[in-house]
Amino acid sequence: MSVWAVCNQKGGVAKTTTVITLASLLAQRGESTLILDLDPHGSMTTYLGYDPDSVETSIYTLFQKLDETPKEAIFKSLKKTQHDNIFLLPASTAMATLDRQLGAQPGKGLIIRKTLSFFKDRFNHVFIDCPPMLGVLMINALAACDRLLIPVQTEFLSMKGLEHMLHTVSMINHSRRSSLPYFIVPTMHDARSQAANDILQQLREQYGQAVWNQMIPVDPAFREASKLGLPLPEMNAQAAGSVAYQQLLQTLIQTEGQRSHG
Repeated sequence: MSVWAVCNQKGGVAKTTTVITLASLLAQRGESTLILDLDPHGSMTTYLGYDPDSVETSIYTLFQKLDETPKEAIFKSLKKTQHDNIFLLPASTAMATLDRQLGAQPGKGLIIRKTLSFFKDRFNHVFIDCPPMLGVLMINALAACDRLLIPVQTEFLSMKGLEHMLHTVSMINHSRRSSLPYFIVPTMHDARSQAANDILQQLREQYGQAVWNQMIPVDPAFREASKLGLPLPEMNAQAAGSVAYQQLLQTLIQTEGQRSHG
């Protein structure tokens, strides 16, 4: 089971779009895929047909009493979606209170890793949609994943978010047994904009091989698919955004294979 967290300490850079699109492409291949929505805003949960304001069992439930939570309750939190091979552990807006509730309690950074251990034989792939702020939820995601994908919109403020994100990764690496591999994905790129092209060039010069050698373009079809509650590949597999994410997925699978054989 591969576990990929999609994270950036800036909102609006296409984290949720990246998760749902990659998950959809894998699901269409018959791969059983689990999505964890760790963002209290619950955009992914809403996208997949659940209400983060009223969902009864959620990731919040798991944080309350994980050590006492029976396996059945963990599986009860798992939701089917209308998309074949895609399952969801939903967000609850109550998750926004977790940092205040949990404080510095020991072991609270490993709750998601423990939860995923129950699913290791059930899913081929897990995606974690992360909140844009550093706290117990982001720390859990980074502790649980095998690999970090960092979507970066090709604009100046996203570069600042990337710097903060990589600083967080370096802190997390001190507590992990091995360094967390990360991959920077340029998103929402408008090739007609000189400023966007300059940022893309700066990304590649500054971070080299850690940056994907292509980019996800601005594509209005993403908005249309979101309105319908569909991943873009389900709505239009030939859309520019679908094709770009298919190329990204191929790159990720290839590099994953190289790492496992390295």
